[in-house]
Amino acid sequence: METLTRSGLAEAIYAAVGLSRNESAALLEAVLERISSVLETGESVKISGFGTFLIRQKGQRVGRNPKTGVEVPILPRRVLTFRPSQVLKARINGEPVKAEEA
Repeated sequence: METLTRSGLAEAIYAAVGLSRNESAALLEAVLERISSVLETGESVKISGFGTFLIRQKGQRVGRNPKTGVEVPILPRRVLTFRPSQVLKARINGEPVKAEEA
């Protein structure tokens, strides 16, 4: 199984759209930068037919060092989560995609 990388995505854009390789890479970088900047503000990013990227706020809690058993406070933080769409779930499971979902 091969990992999809930025260069692989840029190459796919190049092959599908017909932009130059440099333009394809710049387009990909612009899209990723826009998604990142929206997520930094705490907003969600929804890509229809693919899924939604969400920022969740986690509160402070007490963790435990598994080696020593000492309790350690874990500070509050924001975490990125992804919720796949029904269309993506169906495609992954090899199920037919309903026309109204696509």
